[in-house]
Amino acid sequence: MIAMNHDDREHTRGMNCMSAKILVVDDSATIRHQLRACLDSAGYVVLEAENGALGLERATHEAVDLIIVDINMPVMNGLEMLEALRTVPRKGSIPAFILSTESSKSMVERGKKCGATAWIVKPFKPEILTKGIAHVLAKARGAA
Repeated sequence: MIAMNHDDREHTRGMNCMSAKILVVDDSATIRHQLRACLDSAGYVVLEAENGALGLERATHEAVDLIIVDINMPVMNGLEMLEALRTVPRKGSIPAFILSTESSKSMVERGKKCGATAWIVKPFKPEILTKGIAHVLAKARGAA
């Protein structure tokens, strides 16, 4: 799993892997808005869901290239969503970034077991997030 940190300063505008579709799952409208602004400016197509259950539904029924998910949400948390998604045929390998205030080693390990590709601690730096996304999408497309 990739751990994104605040010390990485390389800018990645334009590295959008052919306008990939990214699903943002967070119960905070403010965070969804910030992520949409960051991802839109980097050329990504953004879908949104406000909890894990809605995120699971969107990820299951729509073509999604990457998911950014919070942990602590009502209805279904992000880890439960990832666990459920990993069992869905043809959807289990979608790269997923956890974006959370949680950063304990035990929580990161739980995320890894649920299939998280990367872990980013809030508040996030847009250039670090977009660089991580570009890297993971390029790697996923290379493996396809």
